[in-house]
Amino acid sequence: MVTQRSRYRRRTHSRSCAVAGILAVLLSVFVPFQAGAEPTSAGYTWTEDYLTTPDGERIHVDVLRPAGLAPDVKTPVILTASPYRSHLMYLSVPLVHRGPSLENIPIELFMERGYTYVIADLRGYGGSTGCPDWGGPGERTDVKSAVEWAAVQPWSTGKVGMYGISYEGWTGLMGIAEQPKGLAAVAAFEPVPDPYAYIYMQGVSWNFTAKPVLDVPILPGELVIGTEHVAISQTPGRPDDTPEYRAAASSTPQSCYGTYVDNMRNNDPNTPYWQDRNLVDRLRGATTPLFLQQGFVDLNTRADRIFELWNGLGNADHRAWFGQIGHRTCLTDCRPTFAEEMLTFFDKHVAGKDVSVPGPKITVGQFDGRWRSETQWPPADAARVRAELRTGTYVDRGFVRAPDREIWSVTEPLTQPAHLSGTASMTAQARGPANASLAAVVYDVAPNGAATVITFGISLLGPDGRMNLRLVGQDWPIRAGHRIAVKLTDTVEDMWTRAPTGATVTVEQATIELPLLIRERRPDLEGGPTAGIEKRYREMTTTLEPQTIANAVIPLQLPNRTDN
Repeated sequence: MVTQRSRYRRRTHSRSCAVAGILAVLLSVFVPFQAGAEPTSAGYTWTEDYLTTPDGERIHVDVLRPAGLAPDVKTPVILTASPYRSHLMYLSVPLVHRGPSLENIPIELFMERGYTYVIADLRGYGGSTGCPDWGGPGERTDVKSAVEWAAVQPWSTGKVGMYGISYEGWTGLMGIAEQPKGLAAVAAFEPVPDPYAYIYMQGVSWNFTAKPVLDVPILPGELVIGTEHVAISQTPGRPDDTPEYRAAASSTPQSCYGTYVDNMRNNDPNTPYWQDRNLVDRLRGATTPLFLQQGFVDLNTRADRIFELWNGLGNADHRAWFGQIGHRTCLTDCRPTFAEEMLTFFDKHVAGKDVSVPGPKITVGQFDGRWRSETQWPPADAARVRAELRTGTYVDRGFVRAPDREIWSVTEPLTQPAHLSGTASMTAQARGPANASLAAVVYDVAPNGAATVITFGISLLGPDGRMNLRLVGQDWPIRAGHRIAVKLTDTVEDMWTRAPTGATVTVEQATIELPLLIRERRPDLEGGPTAGIEKRYREMTTTLEPQTIANAVIPLQLPNRTDN
C-alpha cells in the first residue's frame, strides 16, 4: 500500500526529475568548465570560495569586489545569504552566462560606494552541501558562519552588513538573532518574522500567487511552499562550474525532503519546529541597527507579525519604511530618497563613515498615496475604538459563494474623516466545529456602495469557540461620508484555503477594535501613489447593495480628532 507520505515523496521525486530534465536541456548549450576562467564585469571582479560551518557543511560563496581594487585593499562587506542564487538560475529564471546571480541586487550601487559584496548559498542550495533547513538552526548556523567568515577575510575591514528581500531579508533577521562577530547592520525588505505566520494565519493556510503564470493568490501555502523549495534545492550546477560546485549541487539526498515538507504542513503553531523559528521572540531587545521595509499590500509576506518584531527591538538607530508596497523593494515603487537613505545607513554603520542618515525614523505611505514621517508605528495616538458587530449564522461552505456565508455590519456615514493606522483586532465567541473558521474583513465603503478591502484576518474556532483574531496592518485615511463595514464569513477564497466542514456556525458575540488616529496627519514627505494602491482598488473592491447596508447598520463612536 502507498502511504500519503510515500505518495508525496514519489510526486516530489517525479517533479524534481522533470525539473532536472528541463535543466539538462538548458545546460547543453553551455561550455564546460575551464580552470582559471573567472568572468568579469565592468563594475566588479568575481571570485568564488568555500567556508566550512561548525557542523561540517561546505557553504559556497561568490565574492564581488569593485573593479580595479587591489586584492589586499580592505573594504566593508555587504552579504546576502540565500537559497535562490544558484549559478544556473535565479529562482526559475535561467542565467545565460556563468557567474554570480545578481537579480534584484543593486550591485552597482554597492560597488560605487566601495563595498565588497558576498553571496552565500544556504545549505542544500546552489553550490552548498547539506539538507535545506527552512529557517532552522542549520540555516541560522550558515548565516552566522558566513558573516564571521566575511569579517576575517584579508580584504575585509571586519564590518559586515546584510541585505535582502523576502527569504534573503529573513536571513538578515536570522543574522540579528545569531549575533555573529562582525555583523554591523541589516537591511531587510518584506522579510519573514515568523515562518508559521508566513504559511498560516491562526491555523488557516494562506494562499500564494502562481507567478509567473498567474498573479492571483490561488495556491495553498501548506502544499506549495515546501514543494517549491524542494525543487529549487535540486537545481544542478552548470557544466562550466567548478567540480566542487557541481558535486555539492547534486549531493542533497532525497531523505532530506520528507520531514522538511511534513513540518511545514503542520498548522499547530506550538510545535517545537515552529517555536524554534519564531524570530519575533528571538529579536526582542536586539540592538543591531535594522533598516526594515514592509508593504501593507504585500500578498506574499503579509503585514502580519512584522510590527510586533519592530516594536520589540532594543534602542538603536533602526529605520523603517511602511507603505502601500507589494513584494518588492522601494528602489522601484516608493519615494526617490529610498536608495540614498538605505546606502547612507550602511555607510554609517558598516563603513564607519561620519554621516547622518537622512529621512525620518519611520516613513509611512498612506493608502491615499501621500507620505509622512512618524517616530513610531503604530502611532502613539492610535486609539483602540471598539464596535459591537452584528451576530448571526453562516455556513462553513468554503469556495461556493452564497449570502448564507456572510454576516455584515456597516456604520452610518462618517461625520468626520477617520484614519486607521495600525493593526485591527477582533474578539469573538462562536458555536460550531473546532476546525471551522471565522474570517473578518474590514471595508472602506464609498457613498455609491463601492467597498474596498482595508484589512482582514482569520482563525479556526478551536475547542471552545473563543477567538482573538489579529488583522493585518494598514495605514488608511477614510473620508467623511464614507462608511466602515465588517464582513464575518467562513473564509475568503483568494486569501486562505482550508477544507470546509459544511456546518452552520453561530456567532454569539463579536467585537472589533479599530486603531483610529486622534491627531490629524498632514503628510510632510514628497511622493505619490504606488502601483499597490491601484492594484488593491482593482482586485479588492466589491459593491454593497443598499438593502445590505440598510439591514446591517451599527453604531461607531469616533474619537475626537485634533490638529497635528
